[in-house]
Amino acid sequence: MSPLEQDAPPVGEEVHLPGPSILPVLTALGITLALVGVTTFLVLTFIGGILTIVCAVRWVKETRREIDELPLDTHVRD
Repeated sequence: MSPLEQDAPPVGEEVHLPGPSILPVLTALGITLALVGVTTFLVLTFIGGILTIVCAVRWVKETRREIDELPLDTHVRD
């Protein structure tokens, strides 16, 4: 190895990316329905609110499950 060549840095941690999910889109749809329902039909507000709550709860559960599957030596950086 010549003096101009340097050793490659060590490979860092594997980057974890969440899998594809429809829940963010459904949550946004629920919020939109709730806001449109405020100005038009009250029924849309209830449907949108329920959809938002259900999707948000499922989204949090899915995220917690994915975090639990990560290796224990994974550290969160500040």
